Parts: sequence; structure tokens; C-alpha cells
Amino acid sequence: MKRKSKGLLVGIAYFSFIGMGLPGAMLGVAWPSIRGTFDLPLDAVGMLLVTEMIGYLVASFYSGPLISKVGIGKLLLTSVALRLVGLFGYSLSPAWWIIVLLGLVTGLGGGVLDAGLNTYFATNHSANLMNWLHACFGIGATLGPVVMRAVLSGGWSWRFGFAIVGLLHVLYTIGFAATLNRWALKSSGVEDDVETRDVRARSMRSIDTLKLPLVWIGVVLFFLFTGVENTTGQWAYTLFTEARSVNPDVAGFWASAYWGSLTVGRIIFGLVTDRLGVTRSLRLVMIGAMCGAILIWGNFTGWLSFVGLALMGFSVSPLFPLSISATPGRVGAEHAANAIGFQIASGGLGFSLLPALAGVLAENVGLEVIGPFLLVVAGVMFLLHEVSVRRGT
Repeated sequence: MKRKSKGLLVGIAYFSFIGMGLPGAMLGVAWPSIRGTFDLPLDAVGMLLVTEMIGYLVASFYSGPLISKVGIGKLLLTSVALRLVGLFGYSLSPAWWIIVLLGLVTGLGGGVLDAGLNTYFATNHSANLMNWLHACFGIGATLGPVVMRAVLSGGWSWRFGFAIVGLLHVLYTIGFAATLNRWALKSSGVEDDVETRDVRARSMRSIDTLKLPLVWIGVVLFFLFTGVENTTGQWAYTLFTEARSVNPDVAGFWASAYWGSLTVGRIIFGLVTDRLGVTRSLRLVMIGAMCGAILIWGNFTGWLSFVGLALMGFSVSPLFPLSISATPGRVGAEHAANAIGFQIASGGLGFSLLPALAGVLAENVGLEVIGPFLLVVAGVMFLLHEVSVRRGT
């Protein structure tokens, strides 16, 4: 019975992570229609991305104390309820500024859900189950453009797409409410508690950690990792449809294929990294990201641009998890907890700010700036990674 209960909780968690991946990936396909509804400039999407980012960062930062105070079950229930409110608000909002404010609500919900479920899986389950949790996010991100494109092709408003995801969050809310008292974090024994306190004491020296040049290199790298991932996902559809006159159905398919290749990449690198090694794997995928950006930028033929988009998704897929794994070896165990925390926070900023910057450039220079923008980011990533490898050896 206990095993069945754990299986139910894992299923609810996986299902909710699919829901986490849906709306962000849908936004890229929906954005031209949203712009038309509210008569917005091309770069206005940055306002929504920034408010979502602020909510996400605040919620992630305070998730630990909140789990201790209210319990993980109540926190997870609150997180999906917040996202439900935000998503239905998107679909019903009469004005763009209301959607921007609702971004704060969905960001808060997303930050709590992300941090809460990661904490639960890290404490209660194996690394394999944790990897599949994040693969579920990729599944949601893959399905997002397909769902939104189907909605638009059927003659429905973009609002209907976000309402569909809102309805899914009704199911998540019911699921977390029905299992509220089953969510709990494993407690460790006395010896583990002593060791944990020792690690916490050593890892609280944030100022000392920030004195390490490798930490700052890592912070910038994570900003770029998530930034190049989301910039590609958010702007590829608009680039293809508005700048290159690609059929919307075709562009929607390849926008979905981008997130699909990202998911496949995570699965494959989870199997081959032990053989290749973390450093070699990171080097290969960063070179792959540069090649993908060149193909997107060059627009040599339509299909090569699509191949470049898929290659970009595959290449950026393992950057985040592999670099997290490499952090303790590069900065030392005593600094690892702080360094990883700084990196994840920086990743949250990059996820929102770099696509917003790309939007500003696209508005003022033209959408074709997206290709060279991606190449520059990928090139800087590669150079910083090589510097970190040499300084860490």
C-alpha cells in the first residue's frame, strides 16, 4: 500500500511538471496573436518574462523556510493554485498590463512548485526518478507549441490555449488536495543530522564562495545556458513566420521539435555521459550549439534552418544538469552548495532577461538578429567553459 502511495505521488508530480513546461513553450507560438490582440511592439513580451522571473526567483529563494513552516504538501497545493489563477487570468484578461501583473502570480507558483518537487525528489527518491521528473518538463515544452498551433489553426483565440492549461491545473490542484497529508520529506538519522549541520555551517560562508573566480564564471555560464535555451524557444516561431514567411503550421511543428530534441538530448546524455565524461560532453554540445546557431542565422535553405533549430535544442539540453554535476569538483565541496544556489538563481535571470534582450534587438534591428545573437551567446559560453576547465584543473 505504501509503494502504491509513493507511485501515486510520483505520478502526480510528473503530470504537474508536464504542466509546468506547457505555457512557456506555448508563448512563443501565441506571441504574434497576443501582439495583434493588444497592439503591442515586438519586444513587449520581455515585460511578461521579467515579472514571471521575479515571481519565480522570490518563490524559489524562500521555498526552504516555507516548507519548514507550512509543510511541503500545503506548499505544493498552493503553488498549483497560484498557477491556475494566473493561467485563467491570461485567458480572460482584457488588458496587457493585467497579463504582465499575472506573470508575477504564475512565476510565484512555478518557483514554489519547482523548488518543492525538486526538494521532495532529492530527499525521497533516486537520481533516476529525478531525471525523469525533468524529462517531463521537456515533454510539456514539446507539446506546448503543438497545442497552441492546433488552437490557432482551428480558428480559436490564443486565450483558449492558456485556458486548456488552466483546466489541467484544476486537475493538479485536485490531485495535490486529495494527497495533501501524504507529502512528507524523509527525516535522517542522528548521524546524518550532525553531518548535515556541519555541511550547512561550512556552506554558509557565502562571501568566501563569492571570492572564487570560478564561481563567478559559473554564475555567468548559467545565465547564458538558460538564456540561449529560452531565447531559441521563444523567438524561433516568430523568426520563421514573420521574417521568413514560413507557413505557420510548419513553423509550429519545428518550434515543437526544438523542445522535443531538448527532451531527447537529456535522455541520451543521461546514458552516455559516464562514457564521454562531463567536460568532453559539455565541450561537444557547446560546439553543437554554435553550429546550430550558424544554421539558423545563415538561412542557407529552409530545411537547414530547421535542422539548426533541432540541433540547438539537442545541444543545449544537457548544459544545466551536467554543469551542476561538475560544480563540486571545480569549486570544492565546501563551496558547492552556495555555488549551485548562485548558479540556479542566475539561470532564472538568464531565462527571462536574454529573451527579453533579444526582443529589444529584434524590434530595433530586425528579427534576423536572432541568429547572430544566438551565435554570440553560444560562443561566449564555449570560451567561458574552457576558461573554467583550465582554472579548475
